[in-house]
Amino acid sequence: MTASLRRFLAPRQAPPVAPTVERCELCAGEVAPEHPHLVDVAGRVLKCACRPCALLFVDRTREMAGTAYRTVPDRYRYDAEFTLADAQWDALQIPVGMAFFLRNSVRADAVVACYPSPAGATESELDLSEFVDGVGAGRLGEMLEPDVEALLVRHDSGRSECLLVPVDACYRLVGLVRRHWRGFDGGAEAWTHIDRFFDDARARARDVGGSHRGGPSR
Repeated sequence: MTASLRRFLAPRQAPPVAPTVERCELCAGEVAPEHPHLVDVAGRVLKCACRPCALLFVDRTREMAGTAYRTVPDRYRYDAEFTLADAQWDALQIPVGMAFFLRNSVRADAVVACYPSPAGATESELDLSEFVDGVGAGRLGEMLEPDVEALLVRHDSGRSECLLVPVDACYRLVGLVRRHWRGFDGGAEAWTHIDRFFDDARARARDVGGSHRGGPSR
């Protein structure tokens, strides 16, 4: 009888967990781990897409079932001449040293400032003049595509950098902060991930002054 009970005493093996399969939210086809995204312009919601569906909405807005979508581009740009004074940053009333800024075409080109926090992306709507006179004053501000791109800014005591990035990249940064932030200042692990994110974005970016800083980018 003891022998027959041994199978109950042995530690149980956890059942294998099937990998999650991501699917296109338009056609339900399977998508790769790295895949395009669409923006639901009115709802400001990101949707996963396969490449054929993403190609339907490149460089224009189309209607599907009453919803306007735009494909998130994959370009990264950098402006080595970007400057932002402490007073201009302080005027934005952003309590942390990094934020991203996007233009909302639905609300008459309103500008939304978002910053990562342990609770997710915290948003505030800016007066257009605050944006145009500060973060949006440079060449990257002129290039910014509404709804699908953002200006990602890091500011620390008079030193600033600005990258034009796909909006889905910003939400990857938000996810990193939510996952790794610990305590009041985030902790070393969180900042390691944040620094690595910015290093990767810089490596992808092409300088609008003409020099290429990294890998291929549109």
